[in-house]
Amino acid sequence: MLKPFKRTLLLGLILAAAAATARAELPADYKVVLLTENFPPFNMAVDDKNFARDDGIDGISADIVREMFKRAGIDYTLSLRFPWDRLYRLTLDKPNYGLFSTTYTAERKPLFKWVGPLAKTGWVLLAAPGNTLKVPSLKEAGQYTIGAYKNDAVSQHLESQGMKPVNALRDQENVKKLTSGKIDLWATTDPVGRYLAKQEGVSGLTTVLRFNDAELYLALNKDTPDEVVQRLQKALDELRAEGFIEDITGNYL
Repeated sequence: MLKPFKRTLLLGLILAAAAATARAELPADYKVVLLTENFPPFNMAVDDKNFARDDGIDGISADIVREMFKRAGIDYTLSLRFPWDRLYRLTLDKPNYGLFSTTYTAERKPLFKWVGPLAKTGWVLLAAPGNTLKVPSLKEAGQYTIGAYKNDAVSQHLESQGMKPVNALRDQENVKKLTSGKIDLWATTDPVGRYLAKQEGVSGLTTVLRFNDAELYLALNKDTPDEVVQRLQKALDELRAEGFIEDITGNYL
C-alpha cells in the first residue's frame, strides 16, 4: 500500500499529466478567427476605414486581446469588417470564430462562450446640442423617436423592453440623424457615442439618460473548446493583476 505522501505525489503527477494531455488536445494548427468592428476607442481601423487586418487595427480591446492570445499560446487571425450584424451572425454560426468588443447581456449569455471583461461602458440616450429634453426613465423615452445601431446590445435591450428603435447599419449615421431632427434621441454606448460624434464634427451632445452599465467581452462560438476559453481567461486575469489593462486603457483615454 502506498504511503499518504506517495499517494499524494502520485495523484499530483496524474493530474498534471491529465492537464498536459487536455492542453495538447488542441490540434497543432488550431486557430481562432477573430472579428471586430470600428468601435472606438475599444477597437478601430488605424486608417478609419471599414476593413483592416492585424496591425491595421488598434484600440483598447484590440491591444488586450492580442496580448491575451499571445500569453495563452493560441494562434489567431484578426480582421475588422462591417457591418456588425454580419460579424455577429458569423460568430454565432461558425466554429472557432470570436467577436469583440461584445457587450455581455443576459439575452446573449447562452449564445456564446465568454472571456472577459475587457472593459466597462455605459448605455445612454443622447440629445442634440442645446436640446433641453427631460427623460426621467427609459419607459418614458418610448414616446420619442430613438435611433440605435442594428443588432447592437443597446438596440437589442430597447427591443426587449417593447420599444422600436430606428436602427442604422452604422452608428455614425445617428449623429446626422440627431442633429437634423430625424431622431429625437440616440441610444448608444458611452464613451463611444461622443467619440463618433467628435469624428463627425459634432460636440456638446446632452446625456438625457444613463440607463445601464455594461461590460465588454470576447464572445466565442459555442463550439469553441473549453480549454481555449480557460486559457484565454487565465491570461486575461493575469494581465489585469499585473496592471497591463489599466496601462493600455490609459493610453487611449
